[in-house]
Amino acid sequence: MTIKMTQAATDAVKKFMETSDDVNKDSFLRISILGGGCSGVQYALHFDTKFDEKIDAKYVFDGGIILATDRKFDPHFDGTEIDYVDSMRGTGYTINNPNFNTIQGCPGCGCH
Repeated sequence: MTIKMTQAATDAVKKFMETSDDVNKDSFLRISILGGGCSGVQYALHFDTKFDEKIDAKYVFDGGIILATDRKFDPHFDGTEIDYVDSMRGTGYTINNPNFNTIQGCPGCGCH
């Protein structure tokens, strides 16, 4: 399984962890898939402190940034890149997942 974080993304995570009172030194970033449909796949990124080796996968990036996900999501993240963008169009994390890059039909409403 391959998942990547750009330098901009790891720098943004480090900066947030260093300046936030809500994140402690044992925290790591967790990514999960919330669902999908007509709007595409929705992801959740949040800080966590609970890691279970039996059900979680862990990835370590530049500067010791740790990203974890439930192993059931692992195949869906293969080839995914997490980036951080700061532009006039907006600021925040972007997730480019080649596994969900086109709308292939929505079983919920039957569109497409």
